[in-house]
Amino acid sequence: MDNVDKIKNIKDIKKGLHDGIPIALGYISVSFTFGIMGVSSGLPWWQVLLISMTNLTSAGQFAGLGIMVMSGGLVEMALAQFVINLRYALMSISLSQKTDASFNLVSRLLTGFGITDEIFAVAASKNRTVGKYYMAGLIIMPYIGWASGTAAGALLGEVIPGILSSALGIAIYGMFMAIIIPQARDNHKCLIVIIVAAVLSCSFKYIPLINNISSGFVIIICAVSASVAGALLYPVDDGEEG
Repeated sequence: MDNVDKIKNIKDIKKGLHDGIPIALGYISVSFTFGIMGVSSGLPWWQVLLISMTNLTSAGQFAGLGIMVMSGGLVEMALAQFVINLRYALMSISLSQKTDASFNLVSRLLTGFGITDEIFAVAASKNRTVGKYYMAGLIIMPYIGWASGTAAGALLGEVIPGILSSALGIAIYGMFMAIIIPQARDNHKCLIVIIVAAVLSCSFKYIPLINNISSGFVIIICAVSASVAGALLYPVDDGEEG
């Protein structure tokens, strides 16, 4: 590798780090909430931190934490994570069309581990191919933000007042509402799918017999059923997809 290539790689890393800072700042608040919820559920702080360091998926981690607290099985956990995080596989496949020749197998595996909605959006928005050094920089900052926020929440969750801990514990639900409300407001198709999922979720909460189904399987059933309903009600024809 000559000096020109080294300089370019350093610039790519710096650019990735710069682009990843806003994502990292946003992740700190959400992961802080996860840290609080983790220790309040009975897990030691280091286990909560380990979960965030080996996973980079907010919805998956919160769902997984619920399954762990309810003593769910491994099959339930695996299916729930598969359904919730399937979109990351699709994002990785899509992003592979923008990667340059510097990507090898190890780079692809590491990038696949670090893909999130926000990281994908930033990388996909580039009007050029992206290299492994840029992606490394882009992923590092959000990863640090997610892990450090979790550590702070897990450590402080044991000392901050209970009323403040409870208030912060609902922040994740506010984040989810912020995701779905704009989509539901601007697209009635999304609104219908969201309503289907909400009705199903309430049914599993209040209807006898089925209200004993564990939370992990409820997530799987609601997500798959709402997706199927959306596909049947609003199929995408070839012209629209193109």
